[in-house]
Amino acid sequence: MTVVLDDLNRMDLAAFAAAVGDAFELAPWVAEAAHAKRPFATVADLHIAMMAAVHAAPHAAQVAFLGQHPDLAGKAARAGAVTEESKHEQASVGLDTLSEEEFARFHRLNDAYKEKFGFPFIVCVRRHTRSSILQQFESRLQNDEGQEFAAAVQEVFYITRLRIAAKVTGEGAPQVNGRLSTHVLDTHAGRPAPGIAIELYEFAGQQAHRIASTVTNADGRTDQPLISGRPLPIGRYELQFAIGDHFRSRGVAGGEPPFLDIVPLRFSIAEPEAHYHVPLLCTPWSYSTYRGS
Repeated sequence: MTVVLDDLNRMDLAAFAAAVGDAFELAPWVAEAAHAKRPFATVADLHIAMMAAVHAAPHAAQVAFLGQHPDLAGKAARAGAVTEESKHEQASVGLDTLSEEEFARFHRLNDAYKEKFGFPFIVCVRRHTRSSILQQFESRLQNDEGQEFAAAVQEVFYITRLRIAAKVTGEGAPQVNGRLSTHVLDTHAGRPAPGIAIELYEFAGQQAHRIASTVTNADGRTDQPLISGRPLPIGRYELQFAIGDHFRSRGVAGGEPPFLDIVPLRFSIAEPEAHYHVPLLCTPWSYSTYRGS
């Protein structure tokens, strides 16, 4: 259920807390503190006020709040004994379908992290691929206590910003979604390349799995972005363009088999809320790309 910001601004404390309180993991006091700051001009202002309540809390209360978050791919998450938001978020990146070996790896990392810092590892999983999560896990274990406390609170910011954006509509919604797009230019003919089959792969370690497939339209673009309506997960990707069929259909001799048949473009995403435009400029014998807008 979503609520309009103007309606939220008029709610009493009980209704306000029921509408947005669970955006912050098992911490109704955050909504109670924010309620006193009404009215909010924008949805982003609401989220800022709720985060301000976290920052204003005593350090012991902040640590206790962090401690209420579930282990990432931990036993409670596997059993479903977590909040609905956490369950859906972990499932969105496949943490509910780990193999026994992967589960054991997460379990070891969880134990090492909690032993060092005293609270669970917190990351906004919707902004990452599974590989990126593991890289974050292992690199952040090298932080000192102050660095990691700040990193955990920053991840809470990302998590709750997404939750508030999903719960509240109105003016000034925070920017939480990114976009991945492409187009193909046939520089041999000097025009867009229609009918190019495109596949998008995401890497997990050295293994790639296909997450999208499409065909370019008359403008050499795709009718819809390859990824949109959500953060772009941080990670490594590859676009594959079937340009051999395109030039063959134009009667352009490129050899048989063609010198260039499937063109792969491997790239990385580091900014989940940004627009990544990854075009292909090609001839039967060459290609280039760049990060566009």
